[in-house]
Amino acid sequence: MNFAKIMNGLPLTVALVFSAIGVQAQNVKIAYIDPLSGGGASVGEHGLKHLQFLVDAINAKGGVINGQKMEAVAYDNKGSPQESLVQVQKAIDSGVRFITQGNGSGAAIAISEFISKYNDRNPGKEVLYFNYSAVDPALTNEKCSYWHFRWDANSDIKMAALTDYMKTRKEIKKVYIIGQDYSFGQAVRVAAVAMLKQKRPDIQIVGDELHPLLKITDFAPYVAKIKASGADSVISGNWGNDISLLLKAAADSGLQANWYTYYAGGSGAPTAIKQTGLDHRVFQISEWHTNVPAPAMEAMTDAFLKKYGGEAAQGWWYMRMKNQMDMFVEALNKAKSSDPKKVAAALADMKFKNILGADTFMRPSDHSFFQDMYISSFGSGTKHDEEKTGWGWKTTTVIKGQDTVIPTTCKMNVPS
Repeated sequence: MNFAKIMNGLPLTVALVFSAIGVQAQNVKIAYIDPLSGGGASVGEHGLKHLQFLVDAINAKGGVINGQKMEAVAYDNKGSPQESLVQVQKAIDSGVRFITQGNGSGAAIAISEFISKYNDRNPGKEVLYFNYSAVDPALTNEKCSYWHFRWDANSDIKMAALTDYMKTRKEIKKVYIIGQDYSFGQAVRVAAVAMLKQKRPDIQIVGDELHPLLKITDFAPYVAKIKASGADSVISGNWGNDISLLLKAAADSGLQANWYTYYAGGSGAPTAIKQTGLDHRVFQISEWHTNVPAPAMEAMTDAFLKKYGGEAAQGWWYMRMKNQMDMFVEALNKAKSSDPKKVAAALADMKFKNILGADTFMRPSDHSFFQDMYISSFGSGTKHDEEKTGWGWKTTTVIKGQDTVIPTTCKMNVPS
């Protein structure tokens, strides 16, 4: 054999080998951009644990696209829309092409608009945005984008379900609405007023106010106003510290009212509910809770609780993130590529049976995800409790996914 020919061919051979190794070793990265400091840190940090748990499970099963590993990369947006854009740019600069975020619709709108403009300017280097929890209806209506996918029901869908339930409760006479003063809180407020007026015009709205987002440390003055109004029921879309501290103030004041909420299952809120003594009088609208019977989901949430629950015993919150990541994996494998355009095409009209065995689907016209929704109450007599309170969530009503579908005004620009 000619030694010179062997040596001349070796650099190309080595280059090809290392190139193949590089492609095989390249991780599919997803950036998590949510508050990891400030008033939203408790929910942001726990959401990151969800994502890391799911990524670890995906990798343990062999990864995606012929063995590539998935990697979660965390960025702290401090709950700020402006800081979110700084962190998105950092993620893109580091080679990340998939972004996920969920806490705060103000940040969500900023991210969606930024990514749409970025993709227009950078064909062939597109980025996808996976929204697991920011529910301002505008995101899938007038501000919709081909590059944005949402796995949570928007606030209008949730309010429609809550008010459908409330209209059957004849004991409701006076309602107080309290929420966070930004796009999501404003959307909740508008929907609550309009839907109550339509479905139960006899109900008196005795209070309707917004407060600064994640800035209030003592809600006692707000609760005093609720008590003074004579409200028998409270509607709130608050999340993070704003729901746990609001409920804590209600407990401290002895407020006797029923609560209709979006996020009373978040960090610290179950403990605060137990302190109120309001047994099965705090309600939540969600896509799942820990006492929905489903063996595979129960096993997964038990494993998560053991690994990440900590002394506070905070368990699994986001079924929607589980759906998101399962569908992301399916889209990657279907596309046989991590090219965001190909992944988006695979996701756009995906029909998916989730871990609960329920049929779900992504609507291609606005990239809204539809799934069964549960109204549940928090109190005694449940199999699984929350935060070592001895109380847990109990299903009151189930709304099937197809029954949550509402029209969209989205005029989506689909790239060629």
